Amino acid sequence: MALNHTRRVAALSGALAVALTAAACSSGDGGGAAGGDTEASQIDCAPYEAFGDLQGKTVTVYTSITAPEDGPHIASYRPFEDCTGVTITYEGSKEFEAQLPVRVQGGNAPDIAYLPQPGLLQTMVATGKVVPAPPETEANVDANMPDFKEYGTVDGTFYAAPLGANVKSFVWYSPSAFADAGYEVPTTWAELTALSDKIVADNPDGAVKPWCAGIESGDATGWPATDWVEDVMLRTAGAETYDAWVNHEIPFNDPAVAEALAEVGRILKNPEYVNGGYGDVKTIATTSFQDAGQPILDGSCLMHRQASFYAANWPEGTDVSENGEVWAFYLPAMTADERPVLGGGEFTAAFADRPEVKAFQTYLSSVEWADERAKTCGGGGCVTANTNADPNLLTNPIDKLSAEQLTDENATFRFDGSDLMPGAVGAGTFWKGMTDWIIGQDDKATLDFIESSWPS
Repeated sequence: MALNHTRRVAALSGALAVALTAAACSSGDGGGAAGGDTEASQIDCAPYEAFGDLQGKTVTVYTSITAPEDGPHIASYRPFEDCTGVTITYEGSKEFEAQLPVRVQGGNAPDIAYLPQPGLLQTMVATGKVVPAPPETEANVDANMPDFKEYGTVDGTFYAAPLGANVKSFVWYSPSAFADAGYEVPTTWAELTALSDKIVADNPDGAVKPWCAGIESGDATGWPATDWVEDVMLRTAGAETYDAWVNHEIPFNDPAVAEALAEVGRILKNPEYVNGGYGDVKTIATTSFQDAGQPILDGSCLMHRQASFYAANWPEGTDVSENGEVWAFYLPAMTADERPVLGGGEFTAAFADRPEVKAFQTYLSSVEWADERAKTCGGGGCVTANTNADPNLLTNPIDKLSAEQLTDENATFRFDGSDLMPGAVGAGTFWKGMTDWIIGQDDKATLDFIESSWPS
């Protein structure tokens, strides 16, 4: 098979732990405007001289990372541009997953794409258009993030270096709102449900809802709902069954998956629980994931489940900290002793083998880039898998919280399931099925639809 989805999870979690523990704080996806204004650093240009005279060349980058998370990424390229004279042209799109295959098949592929799903990497490699990573990039990955290498490897060939990593098992909330209402952060799933019920009982007029959510993301609409299923699947079924589901060793409509979806439905399809600040259950399908958590700031909802990179979506100037305007707590497991953690990341795949493209791909796999990424981060979400990045550069509070999740000795880390599944499912029918589910499709029809789409 192209990719063995049952990963060396213990080793992967350990690699992340090394990076994050060393950092005592962390890194990942996104950042505020301040990060984008950071002055570029001086780096050693020698590694890029081997690629020849690159002055005046251009490299195009296509990604799903859009404003406000794009600014810090763009700023992190400046040392490479200064070294080589190459211009990096960045394009972020909410339609990335749908449009990338169209562009590749139409002969309009970007030089480099940031693939958020290893399953999509498989699909792209199958087109014959993805270029194997150069030896310089592979050497960087072997030295700095070896346990992420498998995710960028297809049929034994290494194509795509890890870029960022994120933690998804978070619930965003307002510490002050909780304190004012006398609510405590839940430590078990039963406590989370009881808290939700308490919020409903305390607000009989429905002006304040326990939860707000949004799954609209252009052509990628539906992905936040798949994250819900994955996080809950880890909690209700356990890691081994989760792995079997991701590998299609059990069908998508297996009773274990049905149980997880039903549990998600008890929150997302409960009109008493959602959708604070926006309306009824169906508004979840039309509320953008960027906007979805914002009602926490005006108190019309009190909780929003979303990944670490959501830190970049709060308005500029928002105090994101343990005692600030917004913060995040760990999405509880069934018991306080269990610590399943869901995460994801991006991988840099090249569709051109020009020297300047190879040079830039190598830069993105380097310690120098990881350090620059930390410096430009700003609003948080800057976790990388690079174990050799400078720990003193990674200081954002939400990144520290991410580090706590990933370095917890009791944590069981799993990569985002839909990202590991074949692209037609993970970035296709799973997204669509969950969108249809939110607007009224029943559980069985949803799971049967996704199962019937699995490639034979």
